This record gives sequence, structure tokens and C-alpha cells, in this order.
Amino acid sequence: MPPNPIRTRPETDRDGGRPPRTRRLVATAGRSLVYAAALLPLALAALAGALTGRSRSAAARWWRLRGVLPVAERVPEGPAPGAVAVAAHAVASLLLGTAALVPLGVVLLMVLRGALYGVVDPGPYDTSWGGPTRAGAWLAHFLVGIPFTVAALAALAGVAAVHQRLTLALHGARRAGWLVPATVLISLVAVLLVVAWSRQI
Repeated sequence: MPPNPIRTRPETDRDGGRPPRTRRLVATAGRSLVYAAALLPLALAALAGALTGRSRSAAARWWRLRGVLPVAERVPEGPAPGAVAVAAHAVASLLLGTAALVPLGVVLLMVLRGALYGVVDPGPYDTSWGGPTRAGAWLAHFLVGIPFTVAALAALAGVAAVHQRLTLALHGARRAGWLVPATVLISLVAVLLVVAWSRQI
């Protein structure tokens, strides 16, 4: 385990006070997006590391990823997690990382088809929402994309929070009983969303 079991990143402004709530939310959303995007590749690397005798370095990478989000929970000192624990954590991370692809895809889609709609779609806009003008169609798609983007970012924050607590448990904290069921439930919901979306194509 790293020498400092408590890694905190207090949210403070330049004058030492807490920043406005909106700025905190934006920062948390951005960090959650980065965290969730890193889950799948790190899970694959950790699983390979656990199977090839490099579980210690895999556990250290999970600990560094945990530092992306503000944390303040004390983790008891203890031995480094073994290969079996790291492999199990990698499997749970694979589930969450794969599930995170759904909201990550929503964010990407809303950037391309919302914020950049007028750039990626040259028109004509006669049958588009907000058409027939380019400006009207662009604005309509941007406004429609806002609630989907907010929902996707909230989902990413949830995935990151669940995984962060799993990482705490990997390093010695008591694992809450709801963590494993939540991981399975998140994965099932992601599968159902993908199936429902594919049937609409």
C-alpha cells in the first residue's frame, strides 16, 4: 500500500474558500469522465498483471486512479493486496468500465450531434429539428442534448464513485455490502440500454 493511506484533495478556491457549487459540479463531472474513461484499459492491464505476477504494480495503478477524485476516507495500513484480490478487482472494473462506455458514448454523441451539429451535418435541414435554417437546427439539437449530457455525466459520477469505493476495499477498507450488487446492477442496466438502443436502429 502507498505510504500515505489518506489522500485528500480539498476543493478550495484561490483565496482559500470553497469554490462556487457550479464550479465544483463541473470539476467533479470532468474528473468522473476521466476516471470512467480510464477504467476499461486499466482493468485489462490489471487483469494481465495479476495473471503474470505483477499484481503489486496493478494495485498501485488503481490507487493512483483513485486520486483523480477528491477522497477523504481513512484506509487502514495493511499488506498489499494479493493476486487473487487484484484479479477480482480487475473483473469488477471490467464490468464497470464496459458499462461506462454507454454514458461516455452519450457524451460523445451529444458533443458531435449537439454542440457541433452544424459542423458535422452540412444539411439540408428541411426535416431536421429546428429547421429549415442551419442556426435553428443547430440550436434545437444543442438544447435537446443538454439533459442527456447531464444524465450521462451523472451516470459517470456514479460509476466512478462505486469503483472508488471498491478500490478502497481492495486496499483494506471495509467493503460495504451494496458494492458488489451495485456493480452487477450497473452492468445489467448498461446491457439493457444497449439492447434497447440497438433495436431502435
